[in-house]
Amino acid sequence: MSVARVTEITASGSSVEGAIEEGVKRASETLNNVEHVWVSDIKARVSNGKIDSYYVTMKVTFVLTD
Repeated sequence: MSVARVTEITASGSSVEGAIEEGVKRASETLNNVEHVWVSDIKARVSNGKIDSYYVTMKVTFVLTD
């Protein structure tokens, strides 16, 4: 039987996919056994009428070890 924990993080990038990948990469540096992410919110920053960065809030699931 395994036990998992969920933590919420926010990451940014030049695209939605890039922000998700950056968040997963950074979470994996600190958390072991990252298995899933659930994107709960997407935001974009606008500058001079154009989107210049995306922000995603995601829940990261990782399995606890003994």
